[in-house]
Amino acid sequence: MKVMVLKNFIVFEGIDGAGTSTQIKKLVEREPEHFAATAEPTTGETGRFLRRMLGGEFSVDEKTNAYLFAADRCEHIFGKGGVQELCEGGKIVVSDRYFFSSMAYQSVSCGEELPRLLNSPFPLPEYLFYFVINPEVSLGRVTARGEKKEIYETIEKQKKIAAQYEKVISEYEKTAAGSGMKIVRIDAEKSIDEISAEIWKILKR
Repeated sequence: MKVMVLKNFIVFEGIDGAGTSTQIKKLVEREPEHFAATAEPTTGETGRFLRRMLGGEFSVDEKTNAYLFAADRCEHIFGKGGVQELCEGGKIVVSDRYFFSSMAYQSVSCGEELPRLLNSPFPLPEYLFYFVINPEVSLGRVTARGEKKEIYETIEKQKKIAAQYEKVISEYEKTAAGSGMKIVRIDAEKSIDEISAEIWKILKR
């Protein structure tokens, strides 16, 4: 398990349709002078390649997929203008997804060992908000958007990913007190405003 915590770094995690993007948008709009939003895959070259792959334009070996996500994440955190630089400069950076996603999504397809190894160099966030939701509810939200679904957005895959997420988050909960990372479980089936208020109550301190 990782021990380094990156101060001022917050991560929102959850399966597709859990509402993480919506809540990050609301948080940043509340105090744009303090908060900066980011996401994985990133908007960089590797991130754009991954977005095309997730959209089904082409496929790569699942192990290649794991390496690509780790490469994109390395630039996201440590690259010029990246998360670490922003946090050290006083910004509170909120990311939609981080390595916990890789350990959930990619572990389903290529096993747990490679995602754990590739993501071991990355720091922990100061806060991890884990959005818990029934996969059928979340996939219903995704369908309601009317957009083309990504390759992971099937009920069979989402159920497996949700189970793996639970395993990963539970493991980190056992060591969170010692690591300095704070983990907050969010009932993602509550209303948008209820969730927003709950998150803000925690972070405004």
